[in-house]
Amino acid sequence: MFRRPAKTAPATPSAPSTPSPTDPGRVLNDLLAKPTLEGVLESTLSTAADLVGGNVKGYAVIRPGEDQIAAVLGYEHDLVGLQLGGPWSAGRARVVTDSAAELFATNPPEVRARLDVLGMRETKASLVAPLRDRNRFLGALVLDRYTGDVFTSAQLDAVSRWASSVTPLVALLESREEARALSRKLSSVFVDSIESLDFDSVGHARRVTEVAVQIGRSLNLSDRELDELWYAAMLHDLGKVHGEDGHAMIGANLLHDVPQLAGAQLGVRHHHERWDGFGEPDRLAGEEIPLAARIVAVADAFVRRGPDGLAAVSGTLLDPRIVAVVEAIPS
Repeated sequence: MFRRPAKTAPATPSAPSTPSPTDPGRVLNDLLAKPTLEGVLESTLSTAADLVGGNVKGYAVIRPGEDQIAAVLGYEHDLVGLQLGGPWSAGRARVVTDSAAELFATNPPEVRARLDVLGMRETKASLVAPLRDRNRFLGALVLDRYTGDVFTSAQLDAVSRWASSVTPLVALLESREEARALSRKLSSVFVDSIESLDFDSVGHARRVTEVAVQIGRSLNLSDRELDELWYAAMLHDLGKVHGEDGHAMIGANLLHDVPQLAGAQLGVRHHHERWDGFGEPDRLAGEEIPLAARIVAVADAFVRRGPDGLAAVSGTLLDPRIVAVVEAIPS
């Protein structure tokens, strides 16, 4: 005779567990959220802080010839890019109980002044975890405590192992950043050589690029969009190597066989379109004009005319929304 199985009480769902500081899913998500050198190092510092119990500040140092801060945790972001020496130069994992003295002794007065403003002279102890890729010393993670607690050997070991596991990714991104910096430097030098043919144009592309990137940041463009905008602004007058007439189209044609600059090419081609549709080469109007081209047009006019010269051409020659953005940028 068939018997029904006895009913059992449904299992009580267990409370979701809290991810550990090194939960693989969370860590991978954090690392890939900002796939740039600075973004990855920020996430690396955050996890390192979790490993020592938080309540720390920190920074990552990368050595592209000169040691410089590449990311920060808890400190002011304007420290990024600062060149300085410190307790990581030996290239080994260590806990430094007099790290402030060592940090201040190895830097010039102007750097010490900046560190003083941030209160870094009050650091009680620092943990240094090197970033080593095989035999190459890339830099270090530095965590600072401002309380009396000293970092333990177990914490030093945990952060050092974490730094070692992330270093291959840091090395890959650093190589990409170096290639990107070289590409930009070569572009700038090439444009400088073109501008040197006309003394009045020297430095024009650099100034337009600075303004364009400021506008792009104010519009919250992505890193990829800012990169395309940088090239569009730096190369916007590239076609002038063949003269003034039709230089926007000529410049775009010169970039035709560089697929990596496809977005910048559109910015170059259309930076002489007009908001009212009476520009060149395609008589595009309004938001038909690529955003990078509209930004470059405003930045170019800003450099040529000054901030007071934009109002007269806003809404006819230039996108009025972008004119409002550049007018609001502090000088």
